[in-house]
Amino acid sequence: MIDKRTNRRDFLKGAAATTVAGLTAGYWVTGRRTWAAEVDSKSANEKLGIASIGVGGKGESDCNQAARHGNLVAICDIDEQRLDKMGESHPKAKKYTDWRKMMDEMGKEIDAVTISVPDHSHAVATMRAMKEGKHVYTQKPLTHTVLEARKLREAAKQYKISSQMGNQGSAENGLRRAVEIVQAGGLGDVKEVHVWTNRPIWPQSPTIKERPAPEEVPAHVNWDVWLGPRKERPYNGKYYHPFNWRGWWNFGTGALGDMACHTANLPFRALKLGHPTSVSAESEEPNAETYPGWAQITFQFPEREGMPPVKFMWYEGKKNGKLVHPQEELVQKVLKQAKGKDGKKATLPGSGAIMVGEKGILYSPDDYGAEFQLLPGEDFAHYNGPEETVPRRGNQPGGKDDKGKDINIDEWQKIEWLAAAKGGPKAYSNFDVAGMLTEFILLGNVAIRAGKKLEWDGPNMKFTNAPEAEKYLHYKYREGWTL
Repeated sequence: MIDKRTNRRDFLKGAAATTVAGLTAGYWVTGRRTWAAEVDSKSANEKLGIASIGVGGKGESDCNQAARHGNLVAICDIDEQRLDKMGESHPKAKKYTDWRKMMDEMGKEIDAVTISVPDHSHAVATMRAMKEGKHVYTQKPLTHTVLEARKLREAAKQYKISSQMGNQGSAENGLRRAVEIVQAGGLGDVKEVHVWTNRPIWPQSPTIKERPAPEEVPAHVNWDVWLGPRKERPYNGKYYHPFNWRGWWNFGTGALGDMACHTANLPFRALKLGHPTSVSAESEEPNAETYPGWAQITFQFPEREGMPPVKFMWYEGKKNGKLVHPQEELVQKVLKQAKGKDGKKATLPGSGAIMVGEKGILYSPDDYGAEFQLLPGEDFAHYNGPEETVPRRGNQPGGKDDKGKDINIDEWQKIEWLAAAKGGPKAYSNFDVAGMLTEFILLGNVAIRAGKKLEWDGPNMKFTNAPEAEKYLHYKYREGWTL
């Protein structure tokens, strides 16, 4: 017997492919893609069946946005209070507190899955969905460990599904323009990058260094599924669920995982970065439970695609009450030349990025790379930059809401992802890109724990000078959980 789900998926891909095949070459050159409109133009029974794993916090918007462009058939959350709240908005979606059971029972009705849970469960849920042929939208950071990022990147290719990581800045037109400018040589050779964040803004070292006191698990929380692949430990409602898990080694990825998938995204893409050759870290003395209160990490990248080697500096947190940031000389040079949002003197923002090229500096005082300035301004006053080659949000059919406003960047990511699932071009933050970005970022956390400079053989996933540090690339899952 023919699987009805597979038959419907093949039909949708064929319909979308027909539309794509009819585009002229000019559309591809200018980045005008008409396939986005196809996501919503299908009749209701032809839309993709969507399931959402994690529907509280960021998962709430992920679920609602995906549902606007498909048929939401199932929702899952370990917290029944959050689950019931989402169920009120989507009464036809079947509710679950264990995503494994959801996949077992609803698999034939599910074509695509959003995954918006704590970092430590990203990989197991995403891999299960991909192995069953589901298209996946997974929140940033893509994974909890370096090895998981490699495995998901490889699996997305193997299973030929549409993938997208939820670093929504990837949908910003400003970021896409900056990528074009840098790759066209607007800055000349870039040999130095600086990216910083004011995170952490959640409890972790130096104020929290030990496990919190055990608490009774609330009746509405499925704690076993929340723990997922991690070893069992007692529940705590203040420091684990629903939010403050991010500062714990066991569950989150700290400031790097939280913000570098956003703020490092622009230079990573623009400079075509891949595997670094080395990584080293300075930080507050690490403890066994929580991420340090501050860190400064140095990545060295080799020559690639005609671009010179580059030094990539990451700064996070506060040291002695002051934001850890690039050297003062560079900061003052940038702020002297930059313009503030009100047209007045610029001040150092809580997060941002600086790319230093031989012709000038690209300065982004923004979490997502959505806004940027080319400095010195007088040198770029008449610079128009290259032609657009990357698709833009808002100038494509389906890119505006019913009031004529641009679809927000979160929702545009869902539109790109679902359009790719129907045969369109790959989403901009697909796992080829997002997997490598996550690998590079999470190596910074490995360096913090290792406490020494690490020489990295990326293709073979090993440290040539410190094999003992490879234990931080992954960990043994709890029994019953697997990739």
